[in-house]
Amino acid sequence: MSYFRKQLDLIAGYQPGEQPQNGHYIKLNTNENPYPPSPLVVETLMENLRKHRLSYYPSPLCDELREQASNVYGYPSNWILVGNGSDELLSIVFRAFLGKGDRVLYPYPTYTLYRVLALLQEAINEEIPFEKDYSIPEKVLTGQAQLKVVCNPNSPTGTFLTTPEIENLLQNSNCPVVVDEAYVDFACDNALSLLKRYSHLIILRTLSKSFSLAGIRVGFLIAHPEMIQGLLKIKDSYNVSWFSQKAATAALQDLHYMKNNVEKIKQTRREFSRAMIELGYEVLPSEANFVMVRKPGENLESEYLYLKKNWILVRYFPEYPDSLRISIGTDSDMQFLIHVLKNMSKDNNKNGI
Repeated sequence: MSYFRKQLDLIAGYQPGEQPQNGHYIKLNTNENPYPPSPLVVETLMENLRKHRLSYYPSPLCDELREQASNVYGYPSNWILVGNGSDELLSIVFRAFLGKGDRVLYPYPTYTLYRVLALLQEAINEEIPFEKDYSIPEKVLTGQAQLKVVCNPNSPTGTFLTTPEIENLLQNSNCPVVVDEAYVDFACDNALSLLKRYSHLIILRTLSKSFSLAGIRVGFLIAHPEMIQGLLKIKDSYNVSWFSQKAATAALQDLHYMKNNVEKIKQTRREFSRAMIELGYEVLPSEANFVMVRKPGENLESEYLYLKKNWILVRYFPEYPDSLRISIGTDSDMQFLIHVLKNMSKDNNKNGI
């Protein structure tokens, strides 16, 4: 006998990338930052651990962190909601705006958690294929819905929608529009300037990627204060730990360190993309800390398995068998991956494959 809602039978659940316990792997499968967080984060945590009594609950609204985020993002603290990673904030948004039979629209392929969250709400999730140039599909632009979502830069493709394209979506939508900017620090622009003019815009940010803090789970939702007040009704009381609040506040105080690492990753991304093209792969233009490489008409599962055999993890999606998503690591990480793929090509030639 099952006690679960019948709706759960329709849900496969989000499948995160592998997190091996063996430390020998080069992890290029979950878009983590290859560089450590700011030294200021470690110093702040060590200093505060000595004097803080962990028996107390953390600030429910993350007051100190919100003030620091206000300084970084340029909006007052009452425009900002802090979450246990941007995934929690996505969950809050989907619960707030979607009920049974409501409609959510988003371009596809994209972050598959959107699908899971929509199905949990018994909503109708319409996954509309991107245009060939990865612009917003017409049905997403003009379709009627209770919620629209775009991931920008998009995962898993790394492609980027310009600010005018986002504004066009906002002008054509009479529902909340979420712009998930998890990877935007690696891009050339962002949608923050649009918030002042569009009260139905919701922007999500995370410290997991550019700030090297995936392990502390901190994200930000930035929207008009009226939107924030409604979403606060759903937020768990103490959703962000004291430890995470302190670490995140320190990270936001050292933007120079973050921006320096981002520039290193962007340079490595450019060099790696050129090398993969020379190996015969198509490389989608990326504004994220990863690239999607393709060999149309082929199945790249063998490349994925060969890399794994050689202690390199990348992301293979059975739904898109001709593609691999590869996170950008250090220069040496990417050079080793290229070396392994060249060896695979030599092995295949020897075996007549």
